[in-house]
Amino acid sequence: MPTCPAPVRRLDAAAVAELTTTAAKLLAFHGSATSPALLADLPVMCAQLSEPLRHRLRPVDTADGLFVLRGLEIDDTDLGPTPGHWSTVGDAGALWDVVLLLVSTLMGTPIAWDGQQDGRFVHNIVPSPGHESEQTGASSSVLLAPHTEDAFHPGRAHLLLLCCMRNRDAIATTAASVRLADLSDADVEQLKRPVAPILPDDAYEQAREFGGRPAPVPTLFETPEGLTMRYDPAYTPLEEADEAWRDAYGRLGEELARVSVAVSLEPGDVLIVDNDLVVHGRVPFQARYDGTDRWLKRASVRVEHRPTRPAAENGEHGYGQAALTAWAA
Repeated sequence: MPTCPAPVRRLDAAAVAELTTTAAKLLAFHGSATSPALLADLPVMCAQLSEPLRHRLRPVDTADGLFVLRGLEIDDTDLGPTPGHWSTVGDAGALWDVVLLLVSTLMGTPIAWDGQQDGRFVHNIVPSPGHESEQTGASSSVLLAPHTEDAFHPGRAHLLLLCCMRNRDAIATTAASVRLADLSDADVEQLKRPVAPILPDDAYEQAREFGGRPAPVPTLFETPEGLTMRYDPAYTPLEEADEAWRDAYGRLGEELARVSVAVSLEPGDVLIVDNDLVVHGRVPFQARYDGTDRWLKRASVRVEHRPTRPAAENGEHGYGQAALTAWAA
C-alpha cells in the first residue's frame, strides 16, 4: 500500500479563527454540543460565514474521493485523556464537536442513528477493551477492513468526516476510490447485479436482531459522473453469491488494495471522504488504554438529491434503523 498523502486543503489563520470562534459562540450560548437548539442554529450560523471559508469547506470534488482539511490546532493538554469507551467521553472536546458540525452543515445535512452512540451527531472513535478484534471503530488489534460507512443502510451518509483529536502513534486510516480502480467492463456488469445483501455491523445491536429478510444489493452503480460503490466484505455473506460474481468481487477487492492510500492524521486534521466513491479502514495497532491512544471524532453527512445511488434503495427496510437529521432532532 502506498503511503502517498491525500489531497490537502489548508485553512489559513483567519479561516481557523472564524470557524472556531463561531463554534465557541454556539457552544457558549447553548451549553452543550448535543443541544437540539444548537443543531437547529447550525444553518443560520453557517450562512453568516465568509465566502472564502465556505469555498474551502465545499464537498469532495475529485476522483480521489477525499481530502484532508488542515490548519485546525488542538491543545493536547486541554483535551484530557483518551477515554476507554465512547460513552465516557462526556463534554471532552465539545468545541471540536461543534466545529465538525459546522463543517458538516456547509457540505450537507448532518445525520445520526437512533441505534448507535445514543443518537449523537458526532461519534467518538476510540479503542475499547473487549472490542479489540471486532470490525468496528472500537477495535485495534485487527485490520479494519476497507468498507463503505454504514453500507447496510439505504440512508447511509454521502460524506464521512473524521477529525483527529490524538494520534501519537501515527496510526493510518486507509482509503481507496473506486474511480481510480482498473476494472473490466465484465466485472463492472457482474457487480451491478444485486446478488448478496450487506448485513449490519457489530455496532448496531438492534439492527442485527431485525427479523426482516436481507435484500441483495448491487456493489457498483453507474452515474453520469462515473462509478459509485457500496462495499463491506466483512458483513457480506459471499457464500450466497454465484461464482462469477464472487470472482468479480474478489478482483474489485484486489484493485481497491492496489490504489489504497494510508493517511496518518495529525491532531486537528479532518479527513473528508466521499462515502459513495471511497472505502476506508484502519491499520492494526496495539492499544495501551492509558489515556494516550488514538482518538477520532466522526460525523456523517447526507447530500440531498444526489444521483449516486440506485432508485431501488428507496424500498429497503434498513434493518429497522432510522437515520436522524440534525434539523429535526
